[in-house]
Amino acid sequence: MRNEIEMGDGVVSGDHVDRLREQWARELPGLDTEPMAILGRAYRLSNLVRSSIEATFAGFNLDRGEFDVIGTLRRSGAPYRLTPTELYTLLMVSSGGLTHRLGRLEKAGLIRREKAPRDGRSVLVALTADGIALAEQAFRKDMANEASFLQALDAKERETLAALLRKLIVGIEGDARKTGE
Repeated sequence: MRNEIEMGDGVVSGDHVDRLREQWARELPGLDTEPMAILGRAYRLSNLVRSSIEATFAGFNLDRGEFDVIGTLRRSGAPYRLTPTELYTLLMVSSGGLTHRLGRLEKAGLIRREKAPRDGRSVLVALTADGIALAEQAFRKDMANEASFLQALDAKERETLAALLRKLIVGIEGDARKTGE
């Protein structure tokens, strides 16, 4: 089962997931562990890069969740404001979790809460000028950091991998919509 992969500077044999699959094959022969080859690697990849990404945001005095808020506001385009409902829907967090993040970001001067112009009972969350600048700086640094992880793949391989992952995610999201998850 161990796979050998030809890299620019030689052949690399097996990774962590290959070793896990070999152990399961020995213990439960006949069980198909192919899903681990993809989903196990996606999980492993996420774990391998998480601390570096979190350290990047920490360098801007943000945690990942706080960056998600200011990043979402920034990429929403001018005037860089959304309702709390739009934010927690886009971020897939609870309203309570979002409220906590908003409090920290407001205290740091990165966002402000303002009354909605058409409905004084509604609130909008808006990026401040400092929030806009910080979101841009943190995102640029994060993209440079993440690009460094992809050096083992050439441009065509990155494009192919991105397309395959997109296809997998679209399929899973479609299944989730059908079942109401």
